[in-house]
Order: sequence, then C-alpha cells, then structure tokens
Amino acid sequence: MALSMEVVKKVAISYAYVAIWISLSSAVIVFNKYILDAKLYAWPFPISLTMIHVAFCSSFAYLLVQVFQVVKPVTTMTGQFYLKNVVPTGALYALSLWFSNSAYIYLSVSFIQMLKALKPVAVYSIGISLKKGTFRSNTMANMISITLGIAIAAYGEAKFDAFGAFLQLGAVAFEATPLVLIQILLTSAGITLNLITSLYYVEPCCFVFLTLPWAVMEMPRLIRTSTFHFDFLVFGMTSLCAFALNLAVFLLVGKTSALTMKVAGVVKDWLLTAFSWSVIKDTVTPVPVNLFGYAIAFLGVAYYNHAKL
Repeated sequence: MALSMEVVKKVAISYAYVAIWISLSSAVIVFNKYILDAKLYAWPFPISLTMIHVAFCSSFAYLLVQVFQVVKPVTTMTGQFYLKNVVPTGALYALSLWFSNSAYIYLSVSFIQMLKALKPVAVYSIGISLKKGTFRSNTMANMISITLGIAIAAYGEAKFDAFGAFLQLGAVAFEATPLVLIQILLTSAGITLNLITSLYYVEPCCFVFLTLPWAVMEMPRLIRTSTFHFDFLVFGMTSLCAFALNLAVFLLVGKTSALTMKVAGVVKDWLLTAFSWSVIKDTVTPVPVNLFGYAIAFLGVAYYNHAKL
C-alpha cells in the first residue's frame, strides 16, 4: 500500500509539471500569434519579439542570481564546459525560437501544432545518438504512430505555405538537440545547474546569437516604422509568460525527461488546435480526417503513459 501511494504521488507530481508546462506554453503561443499575425496585432518582427523574451529572461535570471542572490552562480563553471555545453545549447535555441516565431506569420496555429508532432521522434533519436537513452523498437513505433496520427490530421492543410512549413520544420530540427543537451546539463554533465542558473547561463547566449540576424533583417525596418509604440502591457505579459515557460521547461525536463515533455506536447498541440478551430477560426480540412488523425495520436500518448507507469 505504501509503495502504491508513493507511485500515485510521483505520478500526480509529474502530471502537475506537465499541466503547468502545457498552460504556459499555450499562453506564449497564443500571445505570439496575436502579436505577429497580420490580422490581429500586426507586428511582423519575430526576431525582435524573440529578443524581447530572451532579454527579459536573462535580466530576470541575473537579478535573482547576482542582486537578490536567491541562488548562487556555479563557481566551478569552466570556460571549456561553457563552450562545449552552454554555447551550443544557446545557439540552437536561438535558431529554434527565431524560426518558430517566424512561422506564425505564414501558418495557422493548428497547422503549426501538427508539424510540431515530429519532435518526439527527433528528441528520441537524438537522445539515443547521445547515449541518453536505450533504443527500444516499441518506443520508436509509439513515436512514429503519434507522428503519423498528426500527419494525417495535417493532410490537405487549407492555408499551406511552403516557406512557413520550412521555418517550422527547421525550428523542430533545431529544438530537438538542445532539449537533450538541457537534460545533460541538469543531470549528468558534472556541474549542477538549477532552474535559475540554467537561464542565467543559456539565455544570454541566445540573445548574442540573435543580434546579427536582427541587425541585418529587422533593425532597418524597425527604424523606418516611426509609428510603432511599444506596448508595455502586451510585451510585458508575453515576456513574463516566456520567463515562466523557461522555468517550466527546465523543471519538467529535469524531473522527468525531454521525451516526456515532447509526448506531453502532443496533448498540448491537440488542445491548441481545438482552440485554433473554435476561437481563432482557422480553416481546416474536413473534420473526420482531423479527428481520425488525432485519435491515433491520442492512443499513442495513452500507450506511452501506460508504459511509463
């Protein structure tokens, strides 16, 4: 009985982490779509929006570490470790955030979420290649079934844009590797990083890597946009959500695994797609096709959770 209660407690805590991450991730996605979409807030500067988020997260982490001293910086952080682990993570995250935010200009929320279903297979495969997991044919078959289900749901997208699809697929590719690297940083790299210090070291790298494309692609347009007024409420709320989401990502990956987060992401994608259909009124393919695809994906998620238990 004691063992059963302990298992129930661990499962409840894990699902609480998942629920927090889904809520914050959904809020950030809805905010980004609202700001970048030409029919809504109409501010088509995805790199600038990403840099606002990253700057806010970096500043907040700096205050918590250096000013308020909520946590202490890692005194054993060496230059070699930083260059080998933190810099690549920051660079790949910068590319992932840039491409992912840019996709909202061209694609519907529902189709973006369907494309993100490719991430579980990518994370699992990269985890195997980096020796962070053991290959199991049934797990890979499970990942493929989830991807296949959402691919069926994505068939015949009414508002397909090739460039937007390229951006989102690129974001998937760039995001998969740093997710596994974060797990390495948090669990087995020899240096203990908590939630705040992870942001403290990774986010500045993201900002630095984004400055060059921003200076070339968006800064000249922003200078010409003399009518722009910085809305502190909108950008402040979305930045706060982004900071909380970063904490939730590190918490979820640190307590479970990158693969668990990606499988939970399928559930989030389902909820966001439903939101996109019902609230944003995205044009979709015939409902039976979408429902059939999502039924396959849901069964894949349910099987994965059963296997974990």
